[in-house]
Amino acid sequence: MHIDLRTFVFIDALQPQLASYLATSSQGFLPIPGDACLWVEVAPGMAVHRLSDLALKSTNVRMGQQVVERSFGSMEIHFRNQSEVKAAGDAILGQLNASVDDRMACAIPWLEIIRAITPDHATLINRQMRYGSMILPGKCLFIMETQPAGYVIRAANEAEKAANVTLVDVKPFGNFGRLTMMGNDSEVEQAAEAAQRAINTINHQARDDD
Repeated sequence: MHIDLRTFVFIDALQPQLASYLATSSQGFLPIPGDACLWVEVAPGMAVHRLSDLALKSTNVRMGQQVVERSFGSMEIHFRNQSEVKAAGDAILGQLNASVDDRMACAIPWLEIIRAITPDHATLINRQMRYGSMILPGKCLFIMETQPAGYVIRAANEAEKAANVTLVDVKPFGNFGRLTMMGNDSEVEQAAEAAQRAINTINHQARDDD
């Protein structure tokens, strides 16, 4: 059965907030700041089991997350040594008879900055299911969607690296990836620019299904 490589994202060093967020929501082994990380998304979803098995048996990586849906399957693996994570990625690509160039390009269906968020709006978001920090009234809210979903991990890591922002929520699986961050005006603008640059970099080395 053909396996479609939707997302293939290598991160050399997880930023502190993103690493902590992934650890909070992880059902597997917890990543820590500075770990190298690989996020892979394939279709159909059940195929991710075979790729997880291969990555774990061929290297010393640890698995932090695996989400198996009917349409898509996602996995996150990490290790302190970048070479182990890269080796796992090479094994996955070899199994798929693919290269990084074969991953899907990323679209940004939504990107917006909402300034001076109201107390009611902040409270409503804070009461929803989330694993990151709370939004404070008066701050600016940066929201972003990506498709495929897994690319939002790279956007979140680069945004945190570039600006003094607070990670509220990140959802890297499903039909759309979603990122929510908080900060002042200049901080969220820097974060948004960094997130867009991260996606543009991915799209320089990806197939275009259009």
